[in-house]
Formats: sequence, structure tokens, C-alpha cells
Amino acid sequence: SGLKAMGQNLYLETDAAGGATSGTWGADGLGRLNQGFLETSNVSVVEQVVNMITAQRAYEASSKGVQSADEILGQAINLKR
Repeated sequence: SGLKAMGQNLYLETDAAGGATSGTWGADGLGRLNQGFLETSNVSVVEQVVNMITAQRAYEASSKGVQSADEILGQAINLKR
């Protein structure tokens, strides 16, 4: 890592950190801070719940497919006996 921990939330720059970047905030790809604004999540909770339900249903379907294949193979083995 580019910073060396000095303790008490203090860090020291190392050679691996690279050079300091200076410029005008909000320009040249530099970030910007707005006083009094609340940062919100960039994740849609509803969309993620829908994705989880879809994944759960796909897992259940796959599990049932494996279970059916296991039963068919078991019956085939019993037929041979």
C-alpha cells in the first residue's frame, strides 16, 4: 500500500503512494464536496431483492433437476439388478 500507518489515524506517504495530485475541485476529474448534502446509496434495494429472488428460484430449479436426475439414475440401477 502507498501509505504507512503511524497510529492515531495518522498516515505517512511512501514512495509507493505516487505523487500528489493538485488542481481545481470539480474539474479535471477531481471530486467535489457539497456542504449540507446527504450522500445516498447507489444501489437499488428493490432491484437487489428481485435479483435475490430470481437467483433463489434458479437455485431451487437446479436443485430439483439434480434431484430428478438422481432418482432416475437410482431407478436405472435398480432395473439392472
